[in-house]
Amino acid sequence: MSANPAAAPLAASEPVDLGVLPSEIDGGLASRAAIGLAILATDQTLEHEFRALVRIPGVAFYEARLFNDNDITPETLRAIGPRIAPTVDLILPSIPLDVVGFGCTSATMTLGEEAVFAEIRKARPGVACTTPITGALAAFKALGARGIGLLTPYAPEINRGLVAYFSGRGLDIAAVATFDRRDDREAARISLASIEAAAERMAAVPGVDAIFISCTSLRVAEAVAGLEQRIGIPVTSSNHAMAWHCLRLAGIDDVVPAGGRLFALPIS
Repeated sequence: MSANPAAAPLAASEPVDLGVLPSEIDGGLASRAAIGLAILATDQTLEHEFRALVRIPGVAFYEARLFNDNDITPETLRAIGPRIAPTVDLILPSIPLDVVGFGCTSATMTLGEEAVFAEIRKARPGVACTTPITGALAAFKALGARGIGLLTPYAPEINRGLVAYFSGRGLDIAAVATFDRRDDREAARISLASIEAAAERMAAVPGVDAIFISCTSLRVAEAVAGLEQRIGIPVTSSNHAMAWHCLRLAGIDDVVPAGGRLFALPIS
């Protein structure tokens, strides 16, 4: 019986060695700006919304996550503070960042912006910093808005603290409402239809000339432009405002048409 030629092993051959080939180093994905983000372990939304909004050639964001409890209480929010610096230290070690954002609105209010910035700068001395609250304050100024409608998923006591925080910075909180979803896993699943309906109701309150949808877990950034057209006033949210502020702090003034009114504006 003759051997099957197809079954015969192929003769091994040496690869052609082309040696070391020439290569050039360019600016990489972040040739214009590198943004670092410290994100809560339970957050299901922030990265998705940043991907939708920060779609600018040469701009990239890089994130690390920090532990937090699912339940949103003043005690669990205060516990986040010491975890910020070690988390920021994990974001592209030894590679420069143009700005670092901390992704929790209620923890920023509880800890205070300056305390958050101090923690970030333990790992990244001198870096430009922002938070959802910092971004929102800059957004209200850029939009010329003073009468704010505040919509959150927080417990009423956290809402009271947030109202006091904004009021202490010269804003008039003309209306406030909550979905009262205190588990971060549930907050991320509040439907866009629920958020839009609440915003439309809030826009009808006299004295409201802009709406802030607070909490990085709430999904609304991609719908801002359409919602603004329907209700006739500016809308921003924790992720939306912080993404805009990250870009502007990093020197990126590009207009993002899908981002609504805010993303056509510079920092005031």
